[in-house]
Amino acid sequence: MPSLRYSPKSGSPVAWNLFKSISTVGSSPDADISLGFDPSVTTLHAQIHKEGDRFAILSSDRTADVVVNGKKIKRHELKDGDTLRLGGTELVYRDEDAHDEEEVDRSPPPVKTVTTTVPTPRATARPATQGTELAAYRRLHAFSQKLMEAPKVPEQLDLLLDEAIQVTAADKGFIVLMEDGSPQVVAARNMDGATIANGVQQLSDSIIKRVVETKRPLIVSDALHDENFNAAESVLSLKLCSVICAPLMYKGELFGLLYLGNDRIASLFDERSLELLTVFASHAALVVKNAQNLHELKTQNQVLRERLESQKYGDVVGGCDGMREVFKKIDKVAGTDISVLITGETGTGKELIAREIHRRSHRAKGPLVVINCGAIPENLLESELFGHVRGAFTGAVATRVGKFQAADKGTLFLDEIGEMPVALQVKILRALQERVVVKVGDSRPETVDIRIIAATNRRLDEEIKAGRFREDLYYRLNVVQLHLPPLRERGDDLIVIAKYLLQKYAKETGSKVKGFSTECIAAMRKSAWPGNIRQLENRIKRAVVLAEKSTLTPEDMDLRPEDMQPLLALQDAKDQFERRYINEALGRNGGNRTQTARDLGVDPRTIFRHLERERAERLARGEPAGEELVPADDEK
Repeated sequence: MPSLRYSPKSGSPVAWNLFKSISTVGSSPDADISLGFDPSVTTLHAQIHKEGDRFAILSSDRTADVVVNGKKIKRHELKDGDTLRLGGTELVYRDEDAHDEEEVDRSPPPVKTVTTTVPTPRATARPATQGTELAAYRRLHAFSQKLMEAPKVPEQLDLLLDEAIQVTAADKGFIVLMEDGSPQVVAARNMDGATIANGVQQLSDSIIKRVVETKRPLIVSDALHDENFNAAESVLSLKLCSVICAPLMYKGELFGLLYLGNDRIASLFDERSLELLTVFASHAALVVKNAQNLHELKTQNQVLRERLESQKYGDVVGGCDGMREVFKKIDKVAGTDISVLITGETGTGKELIAREIHRRSHRAKGPLVVINCGAIPENLLESELFGHVRGAFTGAVATRVGKFQAADKGTLFLDEIGEMPVALQVKILRALQERVVVKVGDSRPETVDIRIIAATNRRLDEEIKAGRFREDLYYRLNVVQLHLPPLRERGDDLIVIAKYLLQKYAKETGSKVKGFSTECIAAMRKSAWPGNIRQLENRIKRAVVLAEKSTLTPEDMDLRPEDMQPLLALQDAKDQFERRYINEALGRNGGNRTQTARDLGVDPRTIFRHLERERAERLARGEPAGEELVPADDEK
């Protein structure tokens, strides 16, 4: 076992075995190697550090010299046979593994050894033996395993600090986060593995400031005598000696610090300590940043849940102005039996609105029967709606009730009513007027008690003009109309719905996807979404299953630049709004140009020119232009 040996002029030699990570040498009786018999030795004259399977001696007192082999040193890696002089005392370093010839009388005074547990050798950046490197790797691996097994972030940070303090021989350590430019201690430990109270009061503001400004690690060997820091109030009041501080970085930005110190020993830390601390700083940055990201996700989820609750109307998600108008109308009509026509582009959620009306009505306990008028062949649609008797046509092997009879005491939802053949519209109209249906192949009428809700993505007023939809049926269905805005016009509803769907399908599929990247949210806002919510839902379903990262990117959502809705020039946007607004005013006034001009506060000729432009554009598209416009006398 390595040892330091002292041979007095008279009496037996004395040996001190070395196996602690740090052994103190000085005149103090509490020193591991006490040289109290020599008045020229200071209280804490030197330290001997165990580094792997080697030992090094370091000077601990700036007023006292340590001489090895005739040369004054600050630090020296010991080799068998080295002669050390501290004050007036000469010691010899012996390593029995390298040289085991000399026999020493170990009679009293007894050999002084340290009874504390010897820690595992620490990693060193300096070239060392294969055994030293292996020990270092084993220690780092063991620490990483412990770190992964720690269940909570505070425990991980305490473990990290305890290990960093142990391998660098510091007597305290801190993990500091910078919040609005001020240091906030999130973990503080001492060499005994206990938490330090009021840790921020033991930090040097000037040292922290230097690391924050440079974003580089810093070693201060003796803060009280360092010309850069000895005037700092924090250094003077804390009586700092050795300090080492490394930044915690994320994507090139500093967000915190790993700070270690020892107020009893000067020149404790060296470049190897700094490299070692960098490893721990990387671990600390990862642990803290993951904790921050997790907290942010939890906060976002909580905000999303609260926002969803505030913007949900039953099972319908959304709170834009257009949807609020829809919700107000539902509140008014749900409790009645009047017919409702739901209009809007494909995929805007018309069936969901129909279900919400039914759920809020007095028929909620009755059935809601859905039939897609565009998905059933024309020759079978009548049978689907009204039923048939056995033998009514080839294949009718049994009597069957239709959707009208199945919806008795409930609600019948006729989706895509605009696809219904004109011949069948007559029978639908009679059923709605008389609440009576007749099965195909039968002559007996059956009374039904139903409420009709219809939906279409077509402009039924234009279908009427083209002769493809009966006007009397239109007015029977369109007692109250609910128009659902397209997704691209629903503002922030798009992101709220997207996050709701992502959470839903991530949970269903067990996916680890947690959210959308900033670029993905921007791309979603720019997309035209011609398929509306149905298209968005399908994209998210696929992305949640196929994505490899926890946040979805534009590529995951298949959002290409060419699919983005271009921004209109301001003048074009104004023109589009003006045209829509004039057309709406004309519709309210039954096409009366004079009254429309009066309502809008413009010259009648403005309305006339608008209509001429509309007529010219219809002709250019090959559509019927309508009657030629001639201005009235008061419009000329």
